Amino acid sequence: MVDRRMLEALVCPCTQGTLSYDAERQELVSRGAGLAFPIRNGIPIMLIDEARPLD
Repeated sequence: MVDRRMLEALVCPCTQGTLSYDAERQELVSRGAGLAFPIRNGIPIMLIDEARPLD
Protein backbone atom coordinates (compact mmCIF):
# COMPACT_ATOMS: atom_id res chain seq x y z
CA MET A 1 0.00 0.00 0.00
CA VAL A 2 1.28 3.45 -0.93
CA ASP A 3 0.79 6.42 1.39
CA ARG A 4 -1.35 8.99 -0.46
CA ARG A 5 0.15 11.92 1.49
CA MET A 6 3.63 10.90 0.38
CA LEU A 7 2.47 10.72 -3.24
CA GLU A 8 0.97 14.21 -3.05
CA ALA A 9 4.31 15.61 -1.87
CA LEU A 10 6.40 14.05 -4.67
CA VAL A 11 7.10 15.82 -7.96
CA CYS A 12 8.78 14.70 -11.16
CA PRO A 13 12.58 15.00 -10.88
CA CYS A 14 12.75 16.16 -14.53
CA THR A 15 9.96 18.72 -14.80
CA GLN A 16 9.09 19.42 -11.15
CA GLY A 17 5.50 18.75 -12.28
CA THR A 18 2.79 16.64 -10.71
CA LEU A 19 2.72 12.87 -10.87
CA SER A 20 -0.24 10.55 -11.25
CA TYR A 21 -0.41 7.17 -9.53
CA ASP A 22 -1.01 4.05 -11.61
CA ALA A 23 -2.06 1.45 -9.03
CA GLU A 24 -2.26 -1.39 -11.54
CA ARG A 25 1.34 -0.98 -12.70
CA GLN A 26 2.64 0.38 -9.37
CA GLU A 27 4.15 3.45 -10.98
CA LEU A 28 4.16 7.22 -10.68
CA VAL A 29 3.58 8.75 -14.09
CA SER A 30 4.94 12.07 -15.31
CA ARG A 31 3.10 12.96 -18.50
CA GLY A 32 5.24 16.09 -18.92
CA ALA A 33 8.47 14.09 -18.94
CA GLY A 34 6.96 11.06 -20.66
CA LEU A 35 8.27 8.77 -17.92
CA ALA A 36 6.88 6.30 -15.40
CA PHE A 37 8.76 5.82 -12.13
CA PRO A 38 8.42 2.40 -10.45
CA ILE A 39 7.24 1.80 -6.91
CA ARG A 40 9.03 -1.15 -5.31
CA ASN A 41 8.00 -2.49 -1.91
CA GLY A 42 6.02 0.70 -1.34
CA ILE A 43 9.00 2.95 -2.10
CA PRO A 44 8.91 5.25 -5.15
CA ILE A 45 12.14 5.01 -7.15
CA MET A 46 12.54 8.58 -8.43
CA LEU A 47 15.72 7.99 -10.44
CA ILE A 48 15.55 8.93 -14.11
CA ASP A 49 17.70 5.91 -14.98
CA GLU A 50 15.11 3.61 -13.38
CA ALA A 51 12.09 5.20 -15.13
CA ARG A 52 10.53 3.70 -18.21
CA PRO A 53 9.46 5.77 -21.21
CA LEU A 54 5.71 6.03 -21.71
CA ASP A 55 4.29 4.38 -24.80
